[in-house]
Amino acid sequence: MISTWLQLGFEHILDLNGYDHILYLVTLCAIYSIRDWKKVLYLATAFTIGHSITLAFNAFEIVSIPPDIIETLIPITIILTAIYNLLVDSKPQSSAGIGYVLAIFFGLIHGMGISNFLKALMSPGDSLVPSLLGFNIGVELAQIVVVLFSLIISYLALNVMNIKRSYWIKTISLMSILVSLYILSQ
Repeated sequence: MISTWLQLGFEHILDLNGYDHILYLVTLCAIYSIRDWKKVLYLATAFTIGHSITLAFNAFEIVSIPPDIIETLIPITIILTAIYNLLVDSKPQSSAGIGYVLAIFFGLIHGMGISNFLKALMSPGDSLVPSLLGFNIGVELAQIVVVLFSLIISYLALNVMNIKRSYWIKTISLMSILVSLYILSQ
């Protein structure tokens, strides 16, 4: 039972049809280098914590926000993360605490986006706690894959292709803003 939900959480993050989650993680990683991998994994975990809280709140019917509001807020979180990157540029260490707060807060929003999907997948006999646990573990594992892949691509761009770090951050961030504006226009 829990393995099914773990797989669903993993596949949810890596589903290219719902690329907004991947885009958020790539944007989150843009200001970090591969030597910051632990810090970025902590940020991804902070995002998962926020995600998990709203998934649980919605699943237990404690909180519910209309899907159209959430679908508007999700690309806004990506835009704000990209703007944060542009402001911080190559000095993410100086404002790491803000990054964790933003990751948790933005995770709350993204968690609301998936909560209705999760509830629709549940059968009447499914137990909520193991389902949520498995799903969130799957989400976290998939996020680790995305983060590590992003950091490896960044390493190759910065160290093999010798792209200037500031240019890399600006390119990723501006592309994220453009894609997010496209999502908003839909």
